[in-house]
This record gives sequence, structure tokens and C-alpha cells, in this order.
Amino acid sequence: MKSIFLRYSLAFIIALLSSYLLFVLLPVTLYSTYYLLQIFIEPYLVNSTIIINEVSFTIIPACTALLAYILLLELILLTRELTLKLSLKLFFQGALMIFLMNLFRILLLIFVYLNFGKNYFDAIHLIFWHIISTIFVAFVWIFLVEKYKIKSIPIYSDLKSLF
Repeated sequence: MKSIFLRYSLAFIIALLSSYLLFVLLPVTLYSTYYLLQIFIEPYLVNSTIIINEVSFTIIPACTALLAYILLLELILLTRELTLKLSLKLFFQGALMIFLMNLFRILLLIFVYLNFGKNYFDAIHLIFWHIISTIFVAFVWIFLVEKYKIKSIPIYSDLKSLF
């Protein structure tokens, strides 16, 4: 009972304070994108905007995939019988997968905009935002559950143990 209360309290607090994670995610996403772009082209960085061939790409908080990290963390916290060590391992491996996919997404969108124009950029951005990102987080969770042979189901396993 104590474990459930602590896990759910922490999950609630993280949900409330999640925007503070942007202080880490925003610069990490911005500079990683900028440095990766330098391998292929000559971008300029002005505040949170990357400029390429006079086209500006502003990295805003939504570009960080904050909700994907929060969803992963909440799933971990709401899963019964995970040790602290395993929880940390799940989060860091999952977060790395989300981070790399997000960088790929940003680089792909910049490439599409520069080579195919705004209409294709908007269409692909919408597909990534509404469909692929959700599916990817689900894939990350399923992958981690299978890899570490986790039998508990978030929330359900706790409810089952209580009633």
C-alpha cells in the first residue's frame, strides 16, 4: 500500500511539474539538432532558431517531445513491482530511444522543407505529430516490457492487488 501511494504521488507531482523538464530538453534538443546539421550544411543559430539558406526553423517546447518522455515516465511509475534500478534503466533506455527518434524527426522535417517545400513539411509534420509519435511511444513501452519481461500492467495490476 505504501509503495502504491508513493508511486502515484510521484506520478502526480511529475505531471504537475513536467514543464520544468523543458529547461533541460529544449537546449539539448536545439543544440543536438544544430550540431548534427553542421555535419551536412552550414546552419546559423540565433537564440532558439536555426537558420539555413535564409529559412528559419524555431525549436519550440513542443519540438522536444516532452509529452513522450512524461508518458514513458508515468507508465514506469504506474507499473507495479519495478525496482528503482529497473525503473531507471527503463526510463533512460526509453528516453534515449525517444530522443534519437525526435532528432531524426526534426532533421527529416528540415530536409523536407528545404527540398520539397512548406506543403510537404506541413503534411509530414502533421502525420508525425498526430500518429507516428503516439505509435512510437507505445512501441518503446512494448519493447521495454518485452525486453525486461515485465508482467505488471500499469494501474490495472495495482487495482487488482487492492481489490
